[in-house]
Amino acid sequence: MQSTNDLIFEDQIKQEMKSLKALALQLTRNMDDAKDLVQETMLKALRYKDKFHSGSNLKAWLFTILRNSFINQYRRMMKRNTFIDTTDNTYFLDIPNHQTINQAELKFIRQDLTEAIKALPKDLRVTFLLNSEGFKYQEIADELHIPIGTVKTRIFVARRMLRQSLKAYSNDFSGARAGNE
Repeated sequence: MQSTNDLIFEDQIKQEMKSLKALALQLTRNMDDAKDLVQETMLKALRYKDKFHSGSNLKAWLFTILRNSFINQYRRMMKRNTFIDTTDNTYFLDIPNHQTINQAELKFIRQDLTEAIKALPKDLRVTFLLNSEGFKYQEIADELHIPIGTVKTRIFVARRMLRQSLKAYSNDFSGARAGNE
């Protein structure tokens, strides 16, 4: 038998169905796929309801589940459309007939990165953006009239804060980061 809290949680989730369907349709551009995506989102939300922190934004939590499910499905589909050439030299080749250019995942990453940078305190954001535009530490120090050590500290702190706020992508970037540090 379900508890009162479980029933309340289910009702709250059901209230978000319309907006979930709209987002799913926008992502998939197919009504059947959108329905499947919403259904998968609902199942995951119910399965992992103990991960939801009461008082936080339920709609955002559900949208994150839906978006991540969409991205995972897209990745699985791309892997499925890859075959192995079993000649003497083994190579992975993509089947051109099934390849589609979909920038959805990249769009989400850019959007999340932009929001994370906007959320930085102004002094860190300005210093970080100047550095990311290619300015050298000394040029930034001269422009902002601050010591070079402060520039280095601000960039370090900004990167740490961005890494924390974008930790959902840590698996995607850990290989790239390991090569750069």
